[in-house]
Amino acid sequence: MTSPCSIYHAARMVRAALIKWNPGEMDNSEATTMAGTPSAGVPRATPDKRRLTRWHASGVHLLISAAIAAAVLTLMLFVWYPPPLFEAAGGNDLALILIGVDVVIGPLLTWIIFKPGKWGLKFDLVAIALFQVAALAYGSYIIYLARPAFVVFVKDRFEVVSAVELKPERLAAARFEEFRKPPLTGPMLVGGAWPTTRAEQQMLLDANLAGEDLHHFPKYYVPYADSRREILAKADPLARVREVEPSAAKIIDEWLAGSGRSERDVLHLRLRARHAWVAVLIDRRTAQPVKMLVTEKL
Repeated sequence: MTSPCSIYHAARMVRAALIKWNPGEMDNSEATTMAGTPSAGVPRATPDKRRLTRWHASGVHLLISAAIAAAVLTLMLFVWYPPPLFEAAGGNDLALILIGVDVVIGPLLTWIIFKPGKWGLKFDLVAIALFQVAALAYGSYIIYLARPAFVVFVKDRFEVVSAVELKPERLAAARFEEFRKPPLTGPMLVGGAWPTTRAEQQMLLDANLAGEDLHHFPKYYVPYADSRREILAKADPLARVREVEPSAAKIIDEWLAGSGRSERDVLHLRLRARHAWVAVLIDRRTAQPVKMLVTEKL
């Protein structure tokens, strides 16, 4: 007949074996209480040192998120929005939101929910990853649509028109093939030719009342080189800028001092962006932009 003592020891051995087989189901104190002091021949359940901790998991998540965010920001800052157009277009705030969601919130949620052996852990991690991807994709798409497509010389200044502002039917009406699609690799510098017929001039006047101007109509775009003489005629020497815009002239002078260029080599035109005025310094001979500097926030 089996004694109560032998039954007790057998139960202890079975429970100790179960704890070792699945230690994640209970913490160490619970396991110790249930298993008691192991008898001879029953190995003590020891934690697996190779098991990921929440710090390891969130750290790996942070590294992956930071790498993806860096790649997206590089695309934004150096392809879609060459400096300083990203700042002038007001993209800094949206970029901070994207970084906050992708680099901060995702790894933080991983740190909060991660527990080795937790039931449903894989589902939680996949849900966090999908949330991050969706937020990053949506934000990137909005920035992609708002990217500057063309920088157009209009009258006596440059205007920036974003891809989302260009209606498909207007793009299709462009006289030059290269202006019928918004470029994907950064804004294109173009000239603007004013219409000569009274009907088109009236159409532009009506469009102006709705907040649109020549740069919203690609059919008036011409290659930048074709507008060279007009651009040089409208550009101001820096001496004139110092008279009418002393704050902008100060920023320009600081750049000139560090660039090694002479003010005799450049002329000044203004560029109007959504959130700032930008000083465009152009070469006195070729009219090609040399430098853009944010001079006034709107």
